[in-house]
Amino acid sequence: MVVQKRLLTEDDLQKWLNSETYESVVSFVTQLGEAVNGKENAAYEQPISSQIENLCALLDTVAKIVDKHPVVQDKGTSRFGKVEFRDFYDEVRETTKELISSLSSELTDEQVEELAVYFTESWGDRKRIDYGSGHELNFICFLYGLTHYSVLSDADKVNLVLKVFIKYLDVMRLLETKYWLEPAGSHGVWGLDDYHFLPFLFGAFQLTTHKHLKPKSIHNPEIVEVFEKRYMYFECVAFINKVKTTASLRWHSPMLDDISGVRTWSKVAEGMVKMYKAEVLGKLPIMQHFFFSTFLPGPENVSAPRDGATDDAHCISHSHGGWGDCCGIPIPSAIAATELNRRRGKPLPFD
Repeated sequence: MVVQKRLLTEDDLQKWLNSETYESVVSFVTQLGEAVNGKENAAYEQPISSQIENLCALLDTVAKIVDKHPVVQDKGTSRFGKVEFRDFYDEVRETTKELISSLSSELTDEQVEELAVYFTESWGDRKRIDYGSGHELNFICFLYGLTHYSVLSDADKVNLVLKVFIKYLDVMRLLETKYWLEPAGSHGVWGLDDYHFLPFLFGAFQLTTHKHLKPKSIHNPEIVEVFEKRYMYFECVAFINKVKTTASLRWHSPMLDDISGVRTWSKVAEGMVKMYKAEVLGKLPIMQHFFFSTFLPGPENVSAPRDGATDDAHCISHSHGGWGDCCGIPIPSAIAATELNRRRGKPLPFD
């Protein structure tokens, strides 16, 4: 089966929201969150399976590819993405099938082809040099596919989050900061993070049983510093504080600030799942780019298949009014703004 995009209209989206595939994705994300309920980053399961070790090695290989494509420093003042990202992306795309084949000798050529699409799309958009929650979703679909094809088992779910997803997040932070990846939409201004959603979701589950840390603790810089290596949620806040240094969370991440007023982490975790369903899986600007495949079959009676080559021509138009991914309209990187301000030797308000 060819991996294809099928969601183009609001009618398509409604059929997606009522599909078994939608329920499977929601269930998988929720199960991953529940698997790390009350667990710190280092509390992964022992022994670590060979499959998890192989996945971590695969991500290490991607990180080494980053090292092979350094940014040529210039004296320009552009706040947009670095073109060297495309060289990194091309090499990942060229080696993806070989890397995935090494995970299991049981995978067929067709299965490798399908998984390769999701894995390649996990790193952002080559043309626009941007990244957002839709690309992050592709990585989850890649992990779902490996589970569907029995490369991974239910026993791997804790380590999928604490070993594999955290390593993926580390590589993405490297890409975001090195290549000044642009946020794929305006959600960074009003939402959680310029790039990610799932570390907040998984991170909230991690904190549900903590006796002392509260959602409002993210406003205490000392607490954030102490716990950023132990919990994904605090790492995300630390990253935001590092990038957006001249204003408060209330100004540049009001949704995150609002969430800090919730009394318990269990309520935050519950709300994150609902928000993911509504603001990622339920938004056409994001889901128009979603790939369907053998293990993630598309709904019946939706728009005709389209491939990546024709995607831009069919991309719907949409506004920047809400939380979600966008395409075709460059959004400057906050990382770029902060770095340029540092080079100038004087602080400037983040804009």
